[in-house]
Amino acid sequence: MASTGSDLPDIMKAVVCHGAEDYRLEEVTVPRVGPGEVMVKVLGVGLCASDMKCYTGAPLFWGSEEHTGYCQPPVIPGHEFVGRVVALGDGAAEKYGLAIGDLAISEQIVACGHCRFCQRGQYWMCQFGDVYGFRQNAFGAMAEYMKFPTQARNHKVPENLPIEQAVFIEPLSCSIHAVQRGEIEFGDTVVIAGCGPLGLGMVAAARLKNPGCLIALDLRDARLEIARHCGADLTLNPAKVDVVEEIRRMTDGYGCDVYIEATGAPQSVSQGLQMIRKLGTFVEFSVMSKPAAVDWTIIGDEKELTIHGSHLGPYCYPLAIDMLVKEQIPVGEIVTHQLPLTEFERAIELAVSGEDAIKIMLIP
Repeated sequence: MASTGSDLPDIMKAVVCHGAEDYRLEEVTVPRVGPGEVMVKVLGVGLCASDMKCYTGAPLFWGSEEHTGYCQPPVIPGHEFVGRVVALGDGAAEKYGLAIGDLAISEQIVACGHCRFCQRGQYWMCQFGDVYGFRQNAFGAMAEYMKFPTQARNHKVPENLPIEQAVFIEPLSCSIHAVQRGEIEFGDTVVIAGCGPLGLGMVAAARLKNPGCLIALDLRDARLEIARHCGADLTLNPAKVDVVEEIRRMTDGYGCDVYIEATGAPQSVSQGLQMIRKLGTFVEFSVMSKPAAVDWTIIGDEKELTIHGSHLGPYCYPLAIDMLVKEQIPVGEIVTHQLPLTEFERAIELAVSGEDAIKIMLIP
């Protein structure tokens, strides 16, 4: 049964990105739902590294063309979120199995449904899709209310999942997809470089693949400690250890079988190419703020590597929800800060500094 949300307020508070380092808490119009659309009251929204690239105005590189910015202002940021359903357009309840009062999440990309990739089921690579929090046709979750458009892919969230864990569904889905792209086999030596929220999710997901040895790398020892709680067999700090030499020593000189790059630092790409064995699998996940230059001879003539990119978390949201329900990842150690939406500036400062914060959640 449809509920258009006519009883909702007309105005809400939202963080609006007007450009690099120009984020403002404003009063904006509460949207209304149309056919097939879902409206939620946002209960929590996480800050992502890509949000910080948008905030700092980092350029986005597509092929050889440099675009002027990472997002299209003015836009409401936020793509890691959970909300409670407060309105349903005609057909939305039946399409998504949602009812008023349910907890719900929507996948980051709103695919067009018609391009070559969508027609092949590869919706996460949609040629024309909108992305919550970055594109003007898909406003994000740093607001009191949020609308999921008709083409959105929505999921019901179990009521017993705490909000701070439900907010982690989106990043964990991305982590799971990256691990899937690694094609991990029994007995493999797997290295995950970077123990931010996504890297830690990769460690937890890779643990379920039962590799022979799971190794996490990070420059912060506190994060390496959490990586051990996520299932890493060994943790190494590249600032203290020659990690390339150490991995080669552990593997009789061959190198690791799988290397997943999740640091966002160009030097980590070169590190991985040196560390990985011949015929190994290299997964590039990070969104770089600048191009990474490497010796492509290593990839081809020297090692004949399999190189996989990883983008978003397609078909992984139910898997992420299941991992969280089964407590297969210590989210309580990863979500380090919870702040009201009105303190978004402090949240951004914490995220940019990155010293003590891992995952920051804003509460509208």
